[in-house]
Amino acid sequence: MDMNKTARPDGPVISVAGVSKRFDTTLALDDVTLAVPAGEVTVLLGLSGSGKSTLLRHVNGLEQPTAGAVEVLGQPVSSLSGRSLRTLRSRIGFIFQQFELVGSLTVLENVLTGSLASVRGPRLGLWSYSRTARLAALGHLDRVGLLGQAYQRADTLSGGQQQRVAIARALMQDPEILLADEPVASLDPDSSRQVMDLIREIGSERSLTVLCSLHQVDLAISWADRVVGLRQGRVVLDAATFEITKDEVMRIYGPAASAADIAALEAVVTEHRPGGPSRVKVGE
Repeated sequence: MDMNKTARPDGPVISVAGVSKRFDTTLALDDVTLAVPAGEVTVLLGLSGSGKSTLLRHVNGLEQPTAGAVEVLGQPVSSLSGRSLRTLRSRIGFIFQQFELVGSLTVLENVLTGSLASVRGPRLGLWSYSRTARLAALGHLDRVGLLGQAYQRADTLSGGQQQRVAIARALMQDPEILLADEPVASLDPDSSRQVMDLIREIGSERSLTVLCSLHQVDLAISWADRVVGLRQGRVVLDAATFEITKDEVMRIYGPAASAADIAALEAVVTEHRPGGPSRVKVGE
């Protein structure tokens, strides 16, 4: 752990209190309140346009609330700017839906960009980074299973591999919080499961607090400790995954919930609910 980092607060590491966000005439978030304790893996679940990405962007100060307050790692995000905001963001890793890699750079160079905050002077390829940083990047690539591709161009990798590179890049910050915005939306089911399992494993190994947006019911239920459901910018569900019912999922999706979503929910809750068979039944 970086000795320059401030100690974690005793309370929640992410606290969102009565946050609303308006873009012109669109109310993207509507009085959202949420508290995430240290080490918890929480999914923001909802349809496209429900406010998931907007909420994530408030956590690291990419958006400012129209009303309400956001506190992260004991810091009032809306009050920070300049160096203090950059310092907070250095403690928060962010994994994006579209990977955000530079295709013409090597995999290793892309991972090293996660440490740009510590680079002084112009960036001129690999040798702009310290030996310590290069070794750390190679270690992170080894952890995500891509050490053998370190000197390959990033645009030669599959989608699943590129998202693994993005995870390694986030780890270069030695973050305390990991945000992930629909990290598997563009991946096939097998790659999706592998990437989500990897994020979960790394979060556990490093005692990270993970906040991730998803729209896939089955992934959310099988992967997270807790699900926060958003619909039209409002929180309509906040529950531990083993407590989720079909009716509660319908609060999130409404008529948009497909038979496949409900079937996937039944299967995964039956598998993961402790103490017996699922209480979720089709036609309840």
